[in-house]
Amino acid sequence: MQRLIWAELSPPQQQQALARAQCITDRKLSDAVAAIITQVQRDGDAALAELSDRFDGGLPSQWQFTPAQIAQLGNQLEPELKQAIDTALANIDTFHRAQQQPPLAVTVQTGIDCELHSEAIERVGLYVPGGSAPLISTVMMLAKPAQLANCQQRILVTPPPLNPAMAYAASRCGVSQIFTIGGAQAIAALAFGTETVPKVDKIFGPGSRFVTEAKQQVAQQGVAIDMPAGPSEVLVLADSGANPRFIAADLLSQAEHGDDSQALLVTDSPSLADKVLDALQQQLPQLSRANIAAAALKQSRVIIAPSLTEAVAISNAYGPEHLIIQTQAPRQLLGQIRAAGSVFLGPWSPESVGDYASGTNHVLPTYGASRTVSSLTLADFQRRFTVQQLSQAGLNDLAATVTALANAEGLDGHANAITVRLEEQ
Repeated sequence: MQRLIWAELSPPQQQQALARAQCITDRKLSDAVAAIITQVQRDGDAALAELSDRFDGGLPSQWQFTPAQIAQLGNQLEPELKQAIDTALANIDTFHRAQQQPPLAVTVQTGIDCELHSEAIERVGLYVPGGSAPLISTVMMLAKPAQLANCQQRILVTPPPLNPAMAYAASRCGVSQIFTIGGAQAIAALAFGTETVPKVDKIFGPGSRFVTEAKQQVAQQGVAIDMPAGPSEVLVLADSGANPRFIAADLLSQAEHGDDSQALLVTDSPSLADKVLDALQQQLPQLSRANIAAAALKQSRVIIAPSLTEAVAISNAYGPEHLIIQTQAPRQLLGQIRAAGSVFLGPWSPESVGDYASGTNHVLPTYGASRTVSSLTLADFQRRFTVQQLSQAGLNDLAATVTALANAEGLDGHANAITVRLEEQ
């Protein structure tokens, strides 16, 4: 990891220090993804077969799984892992179930009643990345809130092969179908449908730069998506009292996701920074994915800030997906945080618990999108609509207000919709 002293950097250097390893898209990537989307739109399942040959070694003989087949595969799982999944799902259920909101009804003035209702999005597509690790946790984070929201069709796509643990988690969440396809072609299949893959109303889930770019491109064609959720990132905000071994472990837990992940430590303590760098060297060789983590650390940073206040400002400027605050009084800093996907307070709240089992959702905005985009919640699987009902007296009381505003805008048809009713009284 590169060690930087913030006060010695020029503004352009500071901006570069907070840059992601790779921009979320570039022209070459954009063109490649656009070609894949066009091919899937044009050729359907045939395109999925050809693209799977090109990128994933071919479609498996079985690449579509029904609920019964999903359950059968999941039942092969050892009891200990089943129990771990059940425990994590129970916590995810508890936190997301608490987000359910009853209809809101307000009498804004006598005779005028307004309401806010929520209904499930009917057909949702759940993308679970593949690669070198079976992301059981992402199945849970997507499928459980979709189940709680009562989305009628919950279509899951993931690169082959289908891991039994992923199948078990999907079965526990009532997933409708699973297709073992991945990458931009899977996003295109969900967005537009093929002979086999159903078209969905909204696409959820994190992924590579290709997947994230595909989601953004189909969104421009009218398909709803959750958020830009690309390669993983973490920022640890720490003072001199923090445990350097804990911090090193947290940085590595993100770095092992992939060589395009990024980990930052921002601290006002040079001595802590040096201790963390030493701890990284001690812990890194112990990881089974040490080569991946080492590649990610090459594009990561240790930033020494002149003060804790400035460290918070640096964190806000970066807008991390995961923010870990390991300071003497972490909750006191929480009110100063302006951009973060999910926040972990204190030494006993490693980011790993949020990834798996604390109950919060690990599908989070990346690339600084946390300034305007929220972490995934139950509400993302629902649509909200308003209702209003006026009595005759309520309309009479509001008539002058509406007609005055309509006439001021030159929309006399709007005003006429009021006056014809007044004339009938």
